[in-house]
Amino acid sequence: MARRKRRIPREPVEAVIEGFSHEGRGIAHVNDKTVFVDGALAGERVRFQYVKRHRRRDEARTLEVLEPAANRIEPRCPHFGLCGGCSLQHLCDEDQIDHKAGVLAELFEHVGRVRPQEWLEPLRGPVWGYRRKARLGVKFVPAKGDRVLVGFREKMSPFVADIGECHVLDPRVAEHLGELAELIGGLSIRARLAQIEVAMGDEVGGLVFRNLDPLTDDDRAALVAFGQRTGLYVYEQPGNESTIAPLWPEAPELTYRLPAFDLELRFDPSDFTQVNGEINRDMVSRAVEFLELEPHHRVLDLFCGLGNFTLPMARRAGHVIGVEGAESLVERGRENARRNAIDNVSFHAADLTGDVTGREWLAGGVDRVLLDPPRSGAAEVLPNVAWLRPERIVYVSCGPSTLARDAGILVHEYGYRLARAGVMDMFPHTAHVESIAVFERGD
Repeated sequence: MARRKRRIPREPVEAVIEGFSHEGRGIAHVNDKTVFVDGALAGERVRFQYVKRHRRRDEARTLEVLEPAANRIEPRCPHFGLCGGCSLQHLCDEDQIDHKAGVLAELFEHVGRVRPQEWLEPLRGPVWGYRRKARLGVKFVPAKGDRVLVGFREKMSPFVADIGECHVLDPRVAEHLGELAELIGGLSIRARLAQIEVAMGDEVGGLVFRNLDPLTDDDRAALVAFGQRTGLYVYEQPGNESTIAPLWPEAPELTYRLPAFDLELRFDPSDFTQVNGEINRDMVSRAVEFLELEPHHRVLDLFCGLGNFTLPMARRAGHVIGVEGAESLVERGRENARRNAIDNVSFHAADLTGDVTGREWLAGGVDRVLLDPPRSGAAEVLPNVAWLRPERIVYVSCGPSTLARDAGILVHEYGYRLARAGVMDMFPHTAHVESIAVFERGD
């Protein structure tokens, strides 16, 4: 039997916003049903339009703010509300951080049933022009005079937003958005170029053009000329990530520095690196400080990537073991160790969802563990970590709900104390919450 489609009311609705959701939407109740209202803040009276209806909840967008909240501010970007790149520009910076800290505290309490002994002061950094990693959509639109759109997706829509500026994107790319649209509009494959991956280093950055059809010689010449004119490295990607290849220069090198540890790390444009360079530098320093490393300590870094935490820890500890699922990132970690003349570190590829307790590189045990898992968290590796019985664990998280879940496991099942925790403003003007937590062994 086909599911009956719920009719979306056409008439606007007026309501008072009673709360603010974790993802940064206002919460209202209409006819005893919860409505999540994009663009609304707690305490406001707004007029909204339904956009989706579900069995237990509905979704809407704000049409007009009738009675604004005291903490509402004018968004800096004229495309806010249409572009899906940001969701919180209408909320002042300080209240954005307070909201994220509140989300983390609530999840700790309700999901993990834990509370840190100490709340850390939020880690703050730049709130504009910070975004070094991004995926920009590209769309050729004949209906708009054969224009090409380059930008983030629209909110609650698969369409590319028609934007002329972006205030969160690294300005070395943001200032060329219009030029990029014109460039692609002049290519023979303008209708077959799907997206642009942005990957910025400290000195220079790269753009990866995802071409669904082969580039002609003229296309290549135009892209190379753009790179030479702007100083941005240019790559093509005709297939999966393994097909990424430079167009200009022949041997590009992307790097970022961690000055506190006298390190320079190289990365490829498809490698995972943190979105916010300044916050990353401070976050790494904070994590190393909280581990309280001594020259005799052995440290295990799980989900180590290309060595973002591994190599700084090696400057303080006796030996650091970096473990990552992707062999390409393991090789990048080894390369970065050689690049920085670090010889007290080893990198290994392993399936972190399985049992790694028998691996020879764990034979000497470990004193400290650093976890920096993906959004899905680290639940699968916690039995391995508990078996090692490290004195201290530092957990860096981009998923507050999975951090709260894993904190509950470490505390209630394995006897650790949640010593301290706090948020880091890695993603200003979005609802994403980056956080850090420190666990100490209970005995």
